[in-house]
Amino acid sequence: MLKLIRTCAMAACIAALAGPAMAQTKWNLPAAYPADNPHSVNLIAFAKDVAEATGGKLQITVHPAASLFKAPEIKRAVATGQAQAGEVLISLHENEDPMFGIDVIPFLSTSYPAAKKLWQASKPAIEKKLASQGLLLLFAVPWGPQGIYAKKDLNTIEDMKGLKWRAYNVGTSRIAELVGAQPVTIQAAELPQALATGVVNAFMTSGSTGYDSKAWETMTHFYDAQAWIPKNVTFVNKAAFDALDKPTQEAILKAAAVAEERGWKLAEEKAKWYLEQLAANKMKVLPPPPALKTGLEKIGEQLTSDWLKKAGADGEAVIAAYKK
Repeated sequence: MLKLIRTCAMAACIAALAGPAMAQTKWNLPAAYPADNPHSVNLIAFAKDVAEATGGKLQITVHPAASLFKAPEIKRAVATGQAQAGEVLISLHENEDPMFGIDVIPFLSTSYPAAKKLWQASKPAIEKKLASQGLLLLFAVPWGPQGIYAKKDLNTIEDMKGLKWRAYNVGTSRIAELVGAQPVTIQAAELPQALATGVVNAFMTSGSTGYDSKAWETMTHFYDAQAWIPKNVTFVNKAAFDALDKPTQEAILKAAAVAEERGWKLAEEKAKWYLEQLAANKMKVLPPPPALKTGLEKIGEQLTSDWLKKAGADGEAVIAAYKK
């Protein structure tokens, strides 16, 4: 019996010593888009990669569809430690810093190679701003090119006057203002209901968001304007990251690099597929008529000028680096 007690005591000591090394850390990662959206799929794969690389020491739970925090609340939730990580459409926060809205300047970057180049040019400034808010940038993933959804023919920008236009950031609100539409702030998770109830009758977004919201149930046209390619960024609370051991930190950064590469590839592959799905559901998928395109390009020039005034020398430097 004495021998058994000694053996159990020794086992307990070993378990106690091993306990901290085997302790599991759990993180929450709120996101704004449905679980089957490519962004959410990529986040879930990222969480899985981290769990595998750390032997289960760090478990990240992804909360899609704005189920934990609404889209505009996610960044603040992570900065204040209410969640350890998060993903947002970075242009939602352009009012905090113009650099957060550089990827939604119309017609500045309209292809994936151009969007990648713009990201590389703007990343240091965005990284610095996020760091000042207690956030560590992990990776960025693009959406599909942005087009216009409508319930009628749009031949010129004059045809957009009076539309109840869904706005989700500074740029889309400004477009509404310039064409004489009525901006209504609606985030992606709220879009299906807004369409169903007629709160909005036109909007500008990607093929994937149109697909997620079943735009064909209320919209008839999609004009493939390819106006810009916005990005979601994923970040972590810096204090939470710093509290991890070095191997776990390295596992996160490595998984983040993989997630960024996978996300860009997935976005490009799926962009065409989403437009095919809109057409399969009887929507007219069209290039913008010449007069509409000309009008949109003039709006793009105006918004570029507006953005440069706000961004100042730092913005000019990033644009110059991008165009080099």
